[in-house]
Amino acid sequence: MRKRRPPRRAGAADRERVLAWLDGRINYERVPASGRPAAAFGLIRMRHLLAMLGDPHLLYPVAHVAGTKGKGSTVAMLAAILEESGHRVGRYMSPHVYAIEERISIDRDPISPTDLVAVFEEVIPAVEALDHTARRRGREGLTWFEVITAVAMLHFARSQVDVAVLETGLGGRLDATNVSHPLVTVITSISLDHMKLLGPTITKIAGEKAGIIKRGCPVISGVMQPTARRVIADVAARRRAPLLQLGRDFAVRHHPPTTPAEALRGSSFDLTPPGGAAAECYTPAMPGRHQTDNAALAVIAAMQLDARGIRVPREAVVRGLARARLPARIETAAERPLVIVDAAHNVASMESLMETLQPVLAAHRRRALVFAASSDKQIEKMLATATGLFEYVVVTRYQHNPRSATLDRLREACHQARLPKPEEEASPAAALKIARSRVGPRGMIVVAGSFFLAAEIGINRGDRI
Repeated sequence: MRKRRPPRRAGAADRERVLAWLDGRINYERVPASGRPAAAFGLIRMRHLLAMLGDPHLLYPVAHVAGTKGKGSTVAMLAAILEESGHRVGRYMSPHVYAIEERISIDRDPISPTDLVAVFEEVIPAVEALDHTARRRGREGLTWFEVITAVAMLHFARSQVDVAVLETGLGGRLDATNVSHPLVTVITSISLDHMKLLGPTITKIAGEKAGIIKRGCPVISGVMQPTARRVIADVAARRRAPLLQLGRDFAVRHHPPTTPAEALRGSSFDLTPPGGAAAECYTPAMPGRHQTDNAALAVIAAMQLDARGIRVPREAVVRGLARARLPARIETAAERPLVIVDAAHNVASMESLMETLQPVLAAHRRRALVFAASSDKQIEKMLATATGLFEYVVVTRYQHNPRSATLDRLREACHQARLPKPEEEASPAAALKIARSRVGPRGMIVVAGSFFLAAEIGINRGDRI
């Protein structure tokens, strides 16, 4: 690894410079990846880049998390548990909601602008050298996500973390994070999303997610669909990876909320761990039945890490779950009217959101949905999860990502989902204003459909609406 130079204090102009350089690269969070040649994806570029940087990803233990939904929450909870255990923990997540620094954190502290710039200044020359070679050979250069992943991995090594918890960006098999050599892997759930890239069926998508399973490395699975479970079990067996499955090897009993207020707080659950030990009760901070499953996966993963030499006391598990939170996960952004912001961006996530909010919606006479989504999503099915729950619907487009579905598409999707005729606003800020005027101070607004919508609602409201 190259000798590290002491970073100079970076200013706003330095940060803007390196991020402008990064934004010059292909970014599949902004441009749909469908239609790209197979050669555009793979791990070879990533491995070459990390080798030029001294293979920083091999200098610390890793827990690796994939899944269609719930992987970000599981990463946050597992990282919090490890932090409460006294470890120095790197956490890598995507996408960010408000600022890119959210993706890369150590012990809850996002990477500072100074460190961000310093790491980029080490990474950029290596990337540009590889770009030059790729152009001469007529090949694709490194992507936006590959570069920011390398930045995270190098930052964790420079900061001497004890362990890193990594979230896949998309899929698993060909994801840039899959160069890691984890001590434990987690697959949270599998449902239909990104089908043009990952495959049109649950079986195909399961195969891509199962690509993170490594030989001999324990894998924790929260997948419930029988076909997907079989795929994961087959891959785990071929790679001789010990498999622990939710519902087979460990069990969760959810304690449903009894009041609307409880529905917006974390729900307790009983976890029966592998091996027939007595069930223990935990209470995560993040609300929703789906979060109890995610929390259980984090707990079982922590137990596996403990068995492999990374000490995790039970008290640390309790404390970590009780404080782990993320923006735009059933986030209460305002009280009068009640505004809930959630990054639900596929059908399964919308189903979980509406299930969690049922008692809260029932307690409000006037309810509005503010919705935007990316054009490659199953928008009609996403909106169908909200049928009969809202008196008002306002559709909008996020302004800073070209993947946003058109208002015409959203209007037609509302019609197909049998929702009230939507009002249309070109900007999230205007859509929120309309929704507030419709429900009044005692009403309720749900903002959902995309991380990008949640981000722009956040931009328009600062840190709180």
